[in-house]
Amino acid sequence: MLVLARKKGESIMIGDQIEIVILGSEGDTIRVGIKAPKQVEVFRKEIYQHIQESNKEATASSISPMNLSKLINKSK
Repeated sequence: MLVLARKKGESIMIGDQIEIVILGSEGDTIRVGIKAPKQVEVFRKEIYQHIQESNKEATASSISPMNLSKLINKSK
């Protein structure tokens, strides 16, 4: 892990297109701004983990062709 110290208004670059900007702090909370291309998805870690778990559950559950056709017919 790379550890850097930054002050309010200072930045960290990740590659050529992602910039992390320190916006300020209040107590134990640090406000961070992220400038990244629109095609780069940025999530809080707990949200990212929830998405990953949901994706694993979705791929683990099997859908029979019969159930799939019922779902398709309901949407029509």
